[in-house]
Amino acid sequence: MVTGDTSPVLAARAASRRFGDQTALQPTTLEIREAEVVALLGPNGAGKSTLLALLAGSLTPTSGAVERREGMRIGWTPQRPAHYGRLSPRENLELFAELEGESDPPAAAGRLLAQFELPDSARPSARLSVGNRQRLNLAISLLGNPDVLLLDEPTAALDPPQRRKLWQTAVLHKQRGGAVVFATQNHEELEGHADRVLVLLEGVLAFDGPLEEYERTELARTLV
Repeated sequence: MVTGDTSPVLAARAASRRFGDQTALQPTTLEIREAEVVALLGPNGAGKSTLLALLAGSLTPTSGAVERREGMRIGWTPQRPAHYGRLSPRENLELFAELEGESDPPAAAGRLLAQFELPDSARPSARLSVGNRQRLNLAISLLGNPDVLLLDEPTAALDPPQRRKLWQTAVLHKQRGGAVVFATQNHEELEGHADRVLVLLEGVLAFDGPLEEYERTELARTLV
């Protein structure tokens, strides 16, 4: 995954998004590079989920553009379930493994079921607990060996052991040269894992810089 290429793997170029008359994200420019972990902060409604969805390609910008390095793959974990509720966890994982081009979808599904301690039964995913649905979201995002992980408050529904496993996965991803962008409301996650901080306020990118610089700002005393 490490290429030595210093160009961004993912970038927003004056990307904005409107929903009807409401502007969810003002024109925003930023770059994500190899082997960095970026925390995305801001109050509810600030535009964090919209920005992640634009970077993931799930939404298209109203204006501006999102650029991805050629051949780059994205793993995205939205806040809401991103799988089929009528299918079991294994069936979901095997389906998405095929879509992501995994060479052995059943083996990939089995590996991730074990890694995230998901039930391997015929029970539909819609009947899983909130925490298990989020773990299934995370497992799906790892299929296809993604270069960038985009995680929208990924630990909100996880218990402490599963949070630790998630961050172990993120650390390994960074060590291989991958990038991680995660939205969070948890200050401990910020201090323990972020190299860089982005802050959105009312759809405007109010800060973009190293964690150490962010911690010296007034924003650090009012957010998270």
